[in-house]
Amino acid sequence: MLEQIVAKAPLYFLIAARVFAMILTVPLLSTAAVSRVAKIALAGYTAYILMSQISYSVWNVDPYSLDYVLLVIGEGLIGIITGFYVSMLFAAFSSAGQFFTYQMGFGASEVYDSLSQIENPLMGQYLNLLAMLLFLQVKGFQKLFLGGVLRSFESLNCYVLLEAKNTFLTFLLSGLTKLFFDAMMIALPIIGTLFLISISTGLLSKAAPQMNLLSEGLPTTILCAFFLLTVLLPSMCNYFERCFTAAFVRLEDLFAKISPLVAPL
Repeated sequence: MLEQIVAKAPLYFLIAARVFAMILTVPLLSTAAVSRVAKIALAGYTAYILMSQISYSVWNVDPYSLDYVLLVIGEGLIGIITGFYVSMLFAAFSSAGQFFTYQMGFGASEVYDSLSQIENPLMGQYLNLLAMLLFLQVKGFQKLFLGGVLRSFESLNCYVLLEAKNTFLTFLLSGLTKLFFDAMMIALPIIGTLFLISISTGLLSKAAPQMNLLSEGLPTTILCAFFLLTVLLPSMCNYFERCFTAAFVRLEDLFAKISPLVAPL
C-alpha cells in the first residue's frame, strides 16, 4: 500500500486534498465530535481507493512546480464547494425550524447546535437531527463518497471549473433559492395554522375582554404546534427523502453538463 502511494504521490495528494476539504465542510463529518485523525484517515483511505481509477494525465502538471501548488489549492476549493452544496440541504431543514419556532413561542430557546455549528432554536435542531438520520437511512454518505466523489474526478477539475464558472454560479444560486423554497414548504402548514390561532386569540380577546386569553395563548400555541408536528412528521420525512434524492439528481445533471462520460450516481 505504501509503495503504491509513494509511486503515485502527486496523484494521491491531489485526490486527498479534495476529499479532505469536502470532509471538513460536509455536515456531520465536519463537527468537532469527529476527531481530526479520523478525518485525515478517511480522506487518505478514500484517496487510496480512487487512486487506481484516476489518471494523473488529467491534470498534466509538473509536480515540482508552482502550478502544482495552485492545483492543490484548486482541488481543495472544489471539495469545499461540494461540501457547501450538501450543507445547503440541511440548512433548509434548520431554517424551516427557525421559521415556526418564533411563532410557537420558543424564540428565546436558541442554543449552540453541535451538528450545524451555529446558534439554532430547538425546533431547528430537531429538524436538523431528523434530516441527518434520514440522510444516513437513504445512504447519502455512500452515494456521496462511493459515487459522487469518483464521478466528480471523472468530470471535474480546476480547469473545467474555470471554463464552466457560469454554470457553477448558476447551480449554486439555484441551490440557495431551493433552500428557502424547501424551508418554506416544510414550515408553511405549521406557520399558517399558528397564524390562524393568533388571529383567533386576538378576535376573542376583543370580543370578551374579561377573558385573559393572552396568558392562555402561549400554552395553546405550543400544544397545537407539537400536535401538528406529530401529525405531519411522516409527510415531512417523505419530503426530506425527496429533497435528498432531487439534490443528487441535480448534482448528477451538473456533472452530465460538464462531461458526457459521467455515469449515474
